[in-house]
Amino acid sequence: MQNLAPIALFVYNRPDHTRRTLNYLQKNLLADESRLFVFSDGAKTAADEPKVEQVRQLIKEISGFKSVKIISSKQNMGLANSIIKGVTQLVNDYGKVIVFEDDLLSSPYTLQYFNEALTRYANEEKVMHIGAYMFDLADKKLPETFFYRIATSWGWATWARAWKDFEPDIDVLLKQFDKPKINRFSIDGTMNFWKQMLEFKTGKNNSWAIRWYASIFLKGGLALHPSRSLVHNIGHDGTGVHSNVENTYKADISQKPVKKFPVTVKENEQAHHAIRNFLGNRKGSLLKRGLVFIQQIRVKYFVRKG
Repeated sequence: MQNLAPIALFVYNRPDHTRRTLNYLQKNLLADESRLFVFSDGAKTAADEPKVEQVRQLIKEISGFKSVKIISSKQNMGLANSIIKGVTQLVNDYGKVIVFEDDLLSSPYTLQYFNEALTRYANEEKVMHIGAYMFDLADKKLPETFFYRIATSWGWATWARAWKDFEPDIDVLLKQFDKPKINRFSIDGTMNFWKQMLEFKTGKNNSWAIRWYASIFLKGGLALHPSRSLVHNIGHDGTGVHSNVENTYKADISQKPVKKFPVTVKENEQAHHAIRNFLGNRKGSLLKRGLVFIQQIRVKYFVRKG
């Protein structure tokens, strides 16, 4: 496979997570033929500086790729600005990009999946995003890959032609929604995507991902997904800037290469029902929610201070 997409890896202050992410990435087919660009954000506070420095020492030692380029920021840009700037730079230079953050374990076949899909759908305007993560869905009869409206952010890829439609201005996005669109955007009210939009507007989050999903959604775009996840997020242990302790979205990483891709570019109705059912039931019983809350409090107030 020629003309492989560059990989953007965004890191901050989690050396252990970064090491594990890199270990899995290095074991990917095509890793040794791929260019890796590591974007290292600057420390937000003096307390973060030692961990940021540990990460920077670690990434200096990276091997196993065709080339490695490190882009370090002296100032703290924050994840959203880092990703927007880094992705824009790479799609401008290479026409496409594969994006990882520092808390994602990948299948040996994740890069192969991304590159295959990037080539296959390069000229399909409606396909705007390729995701590697998928919820642990109950329906085991879904096709190997399918199109769906949601753009997941745990390992993803896109093209310059799609990224040009990314709209960072929340006001421009918000005014294009009406009630039916809000309902579709929120998967019939089963997911808090609209709430995330409103919280971005009021400064309660700084999510690039919700604005990217909204940009795709409002363009009538679709994202490709595997039915079995090709990544697992290890950041839901309370260590991340935006993460809670969370077990809802755990995934068993597929150890098989993806062989089948959709021929027709349209949303998969079977996948819609499976995802809506997962999201509608994901919180579980009152008891389960109580146990999750207790675990979050325990980590927040006890474990992290130990």
